[in-house]
Amino acid sequence: MVGHVTPGAPTGTQAGVPAAVQAEGSARPEALDWGVDNCTVSRAMEILGEKWTMVVLREIFSGIRRFDDMRVRTRVPRQVLANRLVALVEAGVLRREPYQEPGARVRHEYRLTEKGFDLYPVLIALGDWGNRYLADPEGPPIQFVHRDCTAELHVELRCAEGHEVSDRRDVLPRPGPGARRR
Repeated sequence: MVGHVTPGAPTGTQAGVPAAVQAEGSARPEALDWGVDNCTVSRAMEILGEKWTMVVLREIFSGIRRFDDMRVRTRVPRQVLANRLVALVEAGVLRREPYQEPGARVRHEYRLTEKGFDLYPVLIALGDWGNRYLADPEGPPIQFVHRDCTAELHVELRCAEGHEVSDRRDVLPRPGPGARRR
């Protein structure tokens, strides 16, 4: 996908213009020079890329942590839900916590780990996109709000220097330190 440029190697820019901007009119994108075998987007999608995975996470973020409650509410087939929960636990996104109702056997509920909580902006961004393009005429069925003031939450892009990036065309993928030349 993207990667690290070796110090002293040509950067692919002319007069400070990024290569991707220069390449807009060219036939061959610079990204083709970099491998994608170790792409972290692909790795993340191996964990999150199946429809029911994000539905399970939506439920857990909503406070629904028990298998039967999730199954009834979402209508996810039992085996699919079991597989998704196992995969999320194995990936370190969820952890199992035992509980026991009086007179019943010990069961488990699912809690977010730090790794799981870090997915909240992803869920909010996905919800924003769905609310904008896929909601019924009455409006969105779910909104994410700030607990203290109840204002709606939205994901914003900011660079490491703190600049807000409002025009998505100002985002430039480039080789990172783990990139490998093809």
